[in-house]
Amino acid sequence: MIKWIFSIMLIASVIFGAVTGQIQQVCEAALNSCVEAVNLFLYLLGGMCMWGGLMRIAEKAHITDYLAALFKPVLKHVFKGLDSGGRAFHAICMNITANLLGLGNAATPLGLEAMRRLEEEERPGDTASRNMIMFVVLNTASITLIPTTAASIRIKHGSAEPMEILPCVLITSACALAAGLISAAALEGIHTGKKDGK
Repeated sequence: MIKWIFSIMLIASVIFGAVTGQIQQVCEAALNSCVEAVNLFLYLLGGMCMWGGLMRIAEKAHITDYLAALFKPVLKHVFKGLDSGGRAFHAICMNITANLLGLGNAATPLGLEAMRRLEEEERPGDTASRNMIMFVVLNTASITLIPTTAASIRIKHGSAEPMEILPCVLITSACALAAGLISAAALEGIHTGKKDGK
């Protein structure tokens, strides 16, 4: 679906640029955006590699065990029936840690790993399990304590106080997480009620 949206936007831009006589500006914007995208990727790549490496070191040093113990009191209520000593639980803890540090890009491979482990442990079949759904919500709308990626982008663009967004980030991420978990729980209750009524 996304490819069609982007294709329509691209074609529409060229058509409107030609009709309004601004095709030159459209071409310049396209080329400049490509260059800026590559520059941004290279700028963020170093941080992603560093934090990704630190996460792997933490896993090898069994720091994930301590993180799992730290998150266990809360996560055992979110991920019901999941073995807190299993690899899925540890992968979820690593993903949450990366999100807390604002490392959205570094959290993505950790999230994929967590989903693979959930699939191995729960074997849900063709339909996502309850814990898989909760993890997607938790990963998508996670609380961010340190907006590392956002701060890096702000520094790149000359911000004198890149971390001044911290209070807003904390409030909005907490509200988003609460809304996501409540909605998932409510929809789960509706789905369960329908199944019981059959």
